[in-house]
Amino acid sequence: MAKDEAQSKAGRRRISREFKLEALRRLALNEKPATQLAAELGIRRNQLEKWRNQLRLKGEEAFRGPGRSAGGEQSELVRLRAELKRVTEERDILKKASAYFTKRRR
Repeated sequence: MAKDEAQSKAGRRRISREFKLEALRRLALNEKPATQLAAELGIRRNQLEKWRNQLRLKGEEAFRGPGRSAGGEQSELVRLRAELKRVTEERDILKKASAYFTKRRR
């Protein structure tokens, strides 16, 4: 099993989905204690637990990669609605101002 050694700007190692699944498969075999397996893989024991919990909760959706998850789409929708509301209010204010100054010229 090979580790993905790519590092981000923050110095964090990116670990592939395959590596995580293989680590969890080996953990499920109960051949070695989690602490020993984590040391062999070069990760912390609690990371194995986090991965196991993610796999239990999300199933096939676990470890999809960096970036926003499906929940990110929901937060983007909320952000876009707020932006639409703000822009609509700005437009309405400009319409009123335009009408006001048009009346003053006459």
